[in-house]
Amino acid sequence: MSVEWTKDLQTDIQEIDSQHKELFSRIDGLLNAWAGGRGLAEVETTLKFLEEYATAHFKTEERYMARYAYTNRTAHMAQHSVFVKSFEKLKKRYFQKGADAELIAETNDLIVDWFRNHIRYVDRAFALFLKLKMHESRAA
Repeated sequence: MSVEWTKDLQTDIQEIDSQHKELFSRIDGLLNAWAGGRGLAEVETTLKFLEEYATAHFKTEERYMARYAYTNRTAHMAQHSVFVKSFEKLKKRYFQKGADAELIAETNDLIVDWFRNHIRYVDRAFALFLKLKMHESRAA
């Protein structure tokens, strides 16, 4: 099982794209660790990193939203909350039952699909707004 960054997910905001790529890489690592039955320590390290990195990434986006007065900020941030809750459920389930095929499939459905759709539609719309505002502020 592999999770790959694809060009259609690019926002052209370098900081955000770099963070998205790292998130995809780490999610891929988590899925591979689960599928390969790797040690608990490796899985726990990856889970902790993903949780912290996703939080930091959302803060990066939200900082841009505040700075440039993004008009769809509330709805966008609500989607970030959905991700955090979904991730917490998966993490809790892992620690209760371990990694089985069902958990891996759920992770793929809830986390990977969520990220792909969020980036493809919500983040790219935000990036268009952001690029316009950044251009306007440079021109002023």
